Amino acid sequence: MALKSSTLKETNTYEVEVFVEGAVFMDAVNKVYKKEAKKINVPGFRKGKAPRAVIEKLYGPEVFYDDAMQECYPEALDAACKEADLKVVTVTGLEATDVSKDGFTFVATVVVEPEIGIKDYKGIEVEKLSTEVTDEMIDEEIERVRERNSRMVTVEDRAAENGDTAVIDFEGFCDGEAFEGGKAEEYNLELGSGSFIPGFEEQIVGHNAGDEFTIDVKFPEEYQNEGLKGKDAQFKIKLHEIKNKELPEVDDDFVKDVSEKDTVAEYRDELKEQVAKRLEGEAERDLDDKLTNVIIEKVEGEIPQQMFDNEANQMLREMDMRLRQQGMDLNTYMKYTGMDANAMAEMYKPEAERRVKMRLALEKIAQLEDIKPTQEDIDGEYAKMAEAYNMEADKIKEIIPVESVTEDLGVQLAMKLIKDSAVIK
Repeated sequence: MALKSSTLKETNTYEVEVFVEGAVFMDAVNKVYKKEAKKINVPGFRKGKAPRAVIEKLYGPEVFYDDAMQECYPEALDAACKEADLKVVTVTGLEATDVSKDGFTFVATVVVEPEIGIKDYKGIEVEKLSTEVTDEMIDEEIERVRERNSRMVTVEDRAAENGDTAVIDFEGFCDGEAFEGGKAEEYNLELGSGSFIPGFEEQIVGHNAGDEFTIDVKFPEEYQNEGLKGKDAQFKIKLHEIKNKELPEVDDDFVKDVSEKDTVAEYRDELKEQVAKRLEGEAERDLDDKLTNVIIEKVEGEIPQQMFDNEANQMLREMDMRLRQQGMDLNTYMKYTGMDANAMAEMYKPEAERRVKMRLALEKIAQLEDIKPTQEDIDGEYAKMAEAYNMEADKIKEIIPVESVTEDLGVQLAMKLIKDSAVIK
């Protein structure tokens, strides 16, 4: 392979001319022959056993050329673009010329990653969320644990109130006639939840278990059942039981039931540590997000749309992988949600644009600051991946090239530089 030329045709688009030597081309022709010969019938030979020379004499010496060129294109173009220092986003055109047994020339039109500019990325002023843990936060955590450990008990000494669960039979009538879907028995309805039409739950409040009564309501104009929109209706109600959620008392016994601590004081200390850790994580993610927003606004340059599209498609593939781990796939998910691939890709485009801009910005900052990970950093990253995938580090190195790992680490170090230099309030 030899790079003949690379010419800038328009912003982020190059025309690359490449020559593939005869020896490489003929190796590809022979590879195609071995793959395709088994499908070719030649008189006097068993199917798939005709020599290459016989097939070429019968069908012409160029019979395998097209497929052989397809075999050569990826590696030859990749090598040529590396030599020309071009990072290809996509190939938009490919045309071969001067094809013979001595080799061939092809011209590829490629869209490449842009050369962007960025400045003023140090000393960014940003506010960090407070990580102070208050007593109210700990109380809220305890309330959530109480809710999870609550139980429903029957109320016998009072009328129904908002927050209670009423066990009811009901049947609805409109213009004196019972209507479809308006009847149920021993239905558990949380009063005040707003799950039934306006006025329904409110008229159960104040009644006692065993009461039978009728309530009057009006269906909303936007009700989903066309025949009931805006109609007056009556519901016959029988209130069987009133239940209320009973929360456990917060004492040492409660603490022993829900944790490994012995006293309320020890439990509150443990919760304080947990809340502090959560708040710190939330604050760091929020800080990263704010810094990202500032950095992407500082990116200067024209970024090809194909980069955003490629990233959105990559996010779709990642989602498909996550769904498969849960026993589903993307096609099934789209069927349930009523979305198609185009709608899904469109949904990801804003985040895809952020990712692409931030990646380009960090790569540029790493270049400007001459940020280079050490060999220790690289070895450490391979060790992390080996542990995550339960594979030997040498196997990981065969799959993921060191150039890719080095680039990723450079991006991480560039982000660290931005955070370390930021003025955090």
